Amino acid sequence: MKLQETDTGDLSSGNNRFAIVAARFNSNIVNNLLTGTIDTLKKHGVVEKDIEVFYVPGAFELPLAAMHLVDAEEHAAIITLGCVIQGDTPHFDFVAGECARGVMDVSLSTGIPVIFGVLTTNTLEQAQLRSQLDGENKGVDCALCALEMCNVIKSIRKES
Repeated sequence: MKLQETDTGDLSSGNNRFAIVAARFNSNIVNNLLTGTIDTLKKHGVVEKDIEVFYVPGAFELPLAAMHLVDAEEHAAIITLGCVIQGDTPHFDFVAGECARGVMDVSLSTGIPVIFGVLTTNTLEQAQLRSQLDGENKGVDCALCALEMCNVIKSIRKES
């Protein structure tokens, strides 16, 4: 068994196409995540024509859009981006939890990496800190995860 001694796996882009589904709710935060995601994919060799962006109303709608994108069989991975901020009601728990479950269900039932890039924070300030254009940005992490998972699956399947 060969042990890997790096912090990250293979981040090469190959000839893969990527879909990004972005929620419009909390768009000021999500747009920053989207910028981080696209910039990182491009930095790792994905050409602009191989990145498609689709918008949905909110985080709750992300899994359904991801499922339809998987059905289209055009993308190696799908990245979902959203932001759910805790409020005074339990609405946060339902939206965040069902969104996460839905994204995971799509990924596990199809075998396609569907990356969960939904910030679930207690405050707007926490969301802003995790979506900076010149600092921490979870969209960057999601792009790296998508790239790596495509290569891990390719390696498992022994595809060239």
